[in-house]
Amino acid sequence: MRVRVVTDTGEEIEEPFLLRLTGWTEARYFEEAPEDRLWEFQEGEVIVHSPATPQHQRLVGFLTFLLKGYVEAKGLGEVFNGPAVLRLRPGWVKEPDLFFIRRERLSGVQEKWVEGPADLVIEVSSPGTRRYDLKEKAGVYAESGVLEYGVIDPERREVVIHRVDHPGYRVGAMGEGRLASTAVPGFWIEVGWLWQHPLPPALRCLRQILGER
Repeated sequence: MRVRVVTDTGEEIEEPFLLRLTGWTEARYFEEAPEDRLWEFQEGEVIVHSPATPQHQRLVGFLTFLLKGYVEAKGLGEVFNGPAVLRLRPGWVKEPDLFFIRRERLSGVQEKWVEGPADLVIEVSSPGTRRYDLKEKAGVYAESGVLEYGVIDPERREVVIHRVDHPGYRVGAMGEGRLASTAVPGFWIEVGWLWQHPLPPALRCLRQILGER
């Protein structure tokens, strides 16, 4: 199934959007959701995201390089990108920008999805998805047991951190300084890296994280 969101004159909408389609089942989602677009499913409703911007893709690619490189170097598990499917429970299916599954739980990687919860989830937010990422998704990730959830908001230049062992799940927001992960032992980033244009060389940053010169 393909969906195009257009204006009343037939022009495709370029601004960020979330389109919700009701009356779906999880089986239909797995059968019809396209592999090249970000679709999610929650309790009978498909949530269709607008196409990612170049800035979004650059940030996701940068973070993927850092996290994947670190996880592989330490033998900690596996890193996935959406539209890889994270099935949190029956009826709750998300496609995070970036998520990590520790080695001990890789048996949950199935043919069509990864059985959750993930240990770490990272979403790069936009004005069109900010409320969805900070409110709705945070609640879903907390209830399903995602250990750590970070929302990166380039427009506001802040990272909002959530951790399952923190009262209320939300820890706080950071606009600068070193942010260390609790779900991925030893992994950290300098938040200021995320706001640089262009982004700093990813290999140089990874070497810093790994403690290499």
